[in-house]
Amino acid sequence: MSKIEEIYSSLCLFTVTREVLKTPVISAFMAYCEEENKREKLKKYGEFVSSVYENGGVLSECIKKALFENENVYVKAISKDEKISAKIENSLNFELEALSALASLTSDSFGLDMKVTGKIPEYDTEKLDVKKAYSARLSEIHRHGYGIFASYCMFSSTDNGEIIPIESADKTTIDSFIGYGEERKKVLDNTVAFLEGRPAANILLYGDAGTGKSSTVKAVANHLFESGIRLIEIRKTQLLLLPKIMAQIAKNPLKFIIFIDDLSFNKNDDNFSMLKATLEGSASAKAKNAVIYATSNRRHIVKETFGEREGNDIHRNDTVQETLSLSERFGLTILFAKPSKPLYLEIIKELAKRKGVTMDENELFVKAEAFALNRGYRSARCAEQFIDSLI
Repeated sequence: MSKIEEIYSSLCLFTVTREVLKTPVISAFMAYCEEENKREKLKKYGEFVSSVYENGGVLSECIKKALFENENVYVKAISKDEKISAKIENSLNFELEALSALASLTSDSFGLDMKVTGKIPEYDTEKLDVKKAYSARLSEIHRHGYGIFASYCMFSSTDNGEIIPIESADKTTIDSFIGYGEERKKVLDNTVAFLEGRPAANILLYGDAGTGKSSTVKAVANHLFESGIRLIEIRKTQLLLLPKIMAQIAKNPLKFIIFIDDLSFNKNDDNFSMLKATLEGSASAKAKNAVIYATSNRRHIVKETFGEREGNDIHRNDTVQETLSLSERFGLTILFAKPSKPLYLEIIKELAKRKGVTMDENELFVKAEAFALNRGYRSARCAEQFIDSLI
C-alpha cells in the first residue's frame, strides 16, 4: 500500500474531526484517492492542486486551517473544562497523525502514485507537527475559539437566527481615527474589562451622523480580535432572534459584542420589549459572555410625537418614563457630538497628509469649510468625503 493510500485509509476512519473531510482541499484529496481511471485521476489531481491554490497555495496551512476551524466534541469539552474519555483522546491522536502525513505530501508523491514521468502542477507545503500545533491552539482556546469563530472577527445573522461570518468585514483600526480619543477610550476600556472578566457595561453610542460611532465599535473589535473578542451585528428587526443567537454563543469560550447599528424604535415596536429584557439581564435573552453595543442618532431611542407625549393615558408620567427608560438601561452612554470647527479642520489636515493631498493649508481649509456648509454640517465623514473629492 502506497503512502497516499495509507493516508486515505486513515481519513476514512475519522470520527472526532470527521467534518474536516468536507473542507475543499481534503475533500479534493479524497476524490483523487477514490478515482481509479488514470485519465480521471489526473483531472482529480488538477482539482486538488487548484483547491490548494485557492486556499493560499500551501498545503500544510490548508490542513491547519481546516483543523483549527473544526467544531468537534473534543474541542467543545476542552472549552468547558469537561473530562474527555481515553477512547476519544486516542481517536483524536490517530487523526492528528494522519493529518500530519497528509500535510507532508508533495507533488512528487502524487507523481509517483500516478506513475507520471513528466512535469505535473506543483504546490508548496511545509513540515507540520499537527498534534503540537493543535495542542498549542487549544491551550489558548479562550483567545482563538473554534468553528467559524476561529478565523473571522465579525458576523451577522440570517433571518432565522443562524450566525454567519462577514467575509469582507470592516478593517478599521483604532489608530486610523482623528479626534474623539476620549470617546473611543471609554469603549475600548469597557471592552477590555469585559474580556478580563471584570464588570462591563452595555454601551449606547449616540450623537450626530458621521462622527464615527459604528466605526469605533468595529475598530475595537478588530483591535481585540486576538484577545478573544468577536462581533455579531444584527438589525433592529432581528432583535426577536436575540434568545436564539445568545443560546448559540452562551457556552463558547470567546466574548461577544452584539452590535445594533442606527437603533431607534416607534412607540409600539415589539422589538422594544426584547431589547429591554436583554439589557435587564433576562435569563432567556442574555448570555454571560455577551454585551450589547448600539449606536443611535438620538439620546432617547424611542421616537415620539408631542401628541403621544400628551396622550390620554391616566398614568401619563409612567407611560412617558417607560418610553424614555430604554436608553437608561445601557450602563454607559457616550456622546459623539459633531466636531467643532478646529477639530474639523484638524481632521481635514491629517486626512490630507495621509492621502497625499498637497495644497496650501489656507486654501484647503477654506474649501473644506465651503464643502461642509454645502452639506449643512461638519463631521469626520464629511471631512473624508471632501478629501476624497480632491483626489
